[in-house]
Amino acid sequence: MNDLDALLALLTPEGRALLDEVRGTDPARELAVATRLRRTHPAELVSAALGQARLRQRAVAKFGAEDAGRMFFTPDGVEQSTRASVAAYRAGRMSALGVASVADLCCGIGGDAVALARAGIRVLAVDRDPATAAAARANAEALGLAELIEVREADVTEVDTAGYDAVFVDPARRGGRGRVFDPEAYSPPLSWAVGAARAASRAAALKVAPGIPHDAVPKDAEAEWISDGGDVKEAVLWFGTAPGAVGATLLPGPRTVLGTGLPDPAVRTPGRYLYEPDGAVIRAHLVAEVAEQVGGGLLDATIAYVTADELRPTPYATAYEITDRMPFNVKKLKALLRERRVGNLTVKKRGSAVEPEELRRKVKPQGPNAATVFMTRVAGAPTMLIGHPADRT
Repeated sequence: MNDLDALLALLTPEGRALLDEVRGTDPARELAVATRLRRTHPAELVSAALGQARLRQRAVAKFGAEDAGRMFFTPDGVEQSTRASVAAYRAGRMSALGVASVADLCCGIGGDAVALARAGIRVLAVDRDPATAAAARANAEALGLAELIEVREADVTEVDTAGYDAVFVDPARRGGRGRVFDPEAYSPPLSWAVGAARAASRAAALKVAPGIPHDAVPKDAEAEWISDGGDVKEAVLWFGTAPGAVGATLLPGPRTVLGTGLPDPAVRTPGRYLYEPDGAVIRAHLVAEVAEQVGGGLLDATIAYVTADELRPTPYATAYEITDRMPFNVKKLKALLRERRVGNLTVKKRGSAVEPEELRRKVKPQGPNAATVFMTRVAGAPTMLIGHPADRT
């Protein structure tokens, strides 16, 4: 049974009843549950229900238990869909721009369409894959949003978006060999998406990989990098907002820092505090803005660690108080950790070839205390900095 047939079978009364019965099935008990259910239900339907139950469990991290428990997923749909918190933030920006209708192109299983509809925006959700489009339609119905979301199975490059205020495009960034890094290898290519965005009457947003080269960002676009809970999730190219602007937005919040055109911070000697900028700040090339906020400089010209003499809390970086500094030397580090009775060791690295787990195995931390070690470079020299989060009492 292919993905589309499995989904359609699960939408029948028998399929829905079976989904309710297998909800929350422990993976360790799947075989026993499947054996029991196959006595009264078709084997393929039982397999489809158990597979959907697994997908729903995986989707909880992105959509929350309540929504994930009602939605329908494909394997690729779970992997590629936007986290609900990020989609809600983006939909909020669309609403604030006065957008009343959006053409959501490459809609996937409908996560972004759901967020837009919940913001009161009418959505045309388009995907060319039959199973994916069917899942998006089922999700609109399951979440009570079918009146606001029209799902169309079609090639997005052939869809007329003239009747919509805005366009949102989430091109596929995976191919047969995994992730695609060249924006022109997206499906559809970034150049096509940019053309569709420029044709929108009010605004447009293009979801792209956070590693997109800055020189690939069109000059008439605003570029925004978004992280959620410290994890960089995506970059968005906005049209019809602030051409040329660059920002990093941190969720929950949201908190946004905008680029001001500052030069790279100067390299200086390590101070009492080390600041680790959020990944979205680093991707957006806004480390200089954070360094200015905390009155700091860089440990090394090529590494995004900021050092300062004073503690100035900022939402855009995590601060650590540094207690020790030494050239890279595993034996000396092991002795120091043993003396400090450190058993809970966090290892961070930038500019070092040593893997954190490798270092942990070598130093064998033991004891009741905690510490963080940074393996990095200071003015080009391999260095270890030891400390702890600055807000620790």
